[in-house]
Amino acid sequence: MTLKEDKKHSKHTALIRPQLGNFGRNEWAILGAPCGDIKTLAESIITALSAITKIAYLDAEHSDEPEAVSQRLAAGAALEYAEKQGETQLNYKGSFNNFHNRALFNSSDMILINGNHHQGKKQVVIIDSRKKASLQKRLVQLTDARLFLLADGETDLFDFVKEAVSNWQSIPVYRLSETENITQFFKNEITNSKAELYGLVLAGGKSTRIGQDKGTINWHGKDQRYYMADLLKKYTDKVYISCRADQQQEINTAYQNLPDTFTGIGPFGAILSAFREQPEKAWLVVACDLPLLDQQTLDFLIAHRDTSSIATAFQSSHNDFPEPLITIWEPKSYPVLLSFLSQGYSCPRKVLINSDVKILQAPNPDALTNVNTPEDRERVEQILHKKSITA
Repeated sequence: MTLKEDKKHSKHTALIRPQLGNFGRNEWAILGAPCGDIKTLAESIITALSAITKIAYLDAEHSDEPEAVSQRLAAGAALEYAEKQGETQLNYKGSFNNFHNRALFNSSDMILINGNHHQGKKQVVIIDSRKKASLQKRLVQLTDARLFLLADGETDLFDFVKEAVSNWQSIPVYRLSETENITQFFKNEITNSKAELYGLVLAGGKSTRIGQDKGTINWHGKDQRYYMADLLKKYTDKVYISCRADQQQEINTAYQNLPDTFTGIGPFGAILSAFREQPEKAWLVVACDLPLLDQQTLDFLIAHRDTSSIATAFQSSHNDFPEPLITIWEPKSYPVLLSFLSQGYSCPRKVLINSDVKILQAPNPDALTNVNTPEDRERVEQILHKKSITA
């Protein structure tokens, strides 16, 4: 096979790809003004919004800034890592491509980019006569302009901008000095970028300890897997029962099922399979062996959802660890889960312990009780019986 023939080879599995830009999902290139003005604008947005969301800033080195030369890299090191007063600094010899960039910026909810040096998926266009010629050269970068800002002395958009952006009349226009309006614009964008919630009932376990498929136990008048799915339907109409491929035929056709495509690694594989199917959604994941889980507990979880973290979870009622199987997993957790898997770990709790996660105290700790053994089953049956008597 020649090199030319090899380059034609394009046989790949058709995967659903996350809607990422060059650096992440929610990236904004700011262009059309001197770099100093862009940095000042970015700093004002970061100052106003950093308490509610994680913001990254991307730029290039400027001649008016002191050059930080790493002696270790100059000596031949490929990477330098340093910790100082709660901050971590990485110096890397070489350049990153888009694949590296997306992994690096994955935890950020919004990325502000100096568009004079890098392109971004969405654009904020500053109208400033000082950079008019520069902006005209970058018209090809105006692929999704969302906000226009008029610098001091400017009264209207440049004609070439109107020609390049067909929907320019429907795009908000503020003065560059209107900091509050600009901040509110980005605050609204952050709210609108919140991932839609899907539901996933984990019912693919083999239930060897209890001696019966836990998803088929009738605690509340129907199979537990269907009871849990109906409970999640109060929050989303997109609810799936996670199962093994050999279980699909036995799932009631009134319920959507999602077979594991990451097999042999338990709940970890079920969560990854869900993200493989819908990488842009947040997944409310619940195990089917939680007969005491109630609407109050799920209401609390959803009301305290933190989209800036990779997940929102309860602290276990038995130890100080987070409970991974009553958890909202955000889209940004997908690459994190894959990263742990690549290092040989398939425990979702380990991911939560070692990641940026919102941990909640359950309003009713008993609701987190799971059933793994015949003894657990007998104890929960007694609790449910008492509740039915007092109801």
